[in-house]
Amino acid sequence: MTYGFIAGLSPAPSPHTSQNLVLVVSELVTNALRHAGEVTSLQLRADRGSLQIVVNDPSPAPPLDRTPDLTGRSGGFGWPIVQRLAERVTVRPRAGGGKAIRAVLARRSA
Repeated sequence: MTYGFIAGLSPAPSPHTSQNLVLVVSELVTNALRHAGEVTSLQLRADRGSLQIVVNDPSPAPPLDRTPDLTGRSGGFGWPIVQRLAERVTVRPRAGGGKAIRAVLARRSA
């Protein structure tokens, strides 16, 4: 889905921006699956200046900062990666339960 989204953008984002977008989507989806049990929706949007990712999941619990496990057994890297790569990240409760996490990346063209 993410690669198809990128392929449909004109002008195309730079390779660096595209890699960051793929990584942020992957981390948000992985975190929703790992910590909330599922992804209820994934939305990708673009405008002239930004790329937006919205991941909804059924858990009301916000993401937590935790010390990354350097042994690789229990993670802890995903949320810091998202926060570092995105210009803005918001976490909002959803009316029917769960939460929406929105990450915005700067759109830089190739």
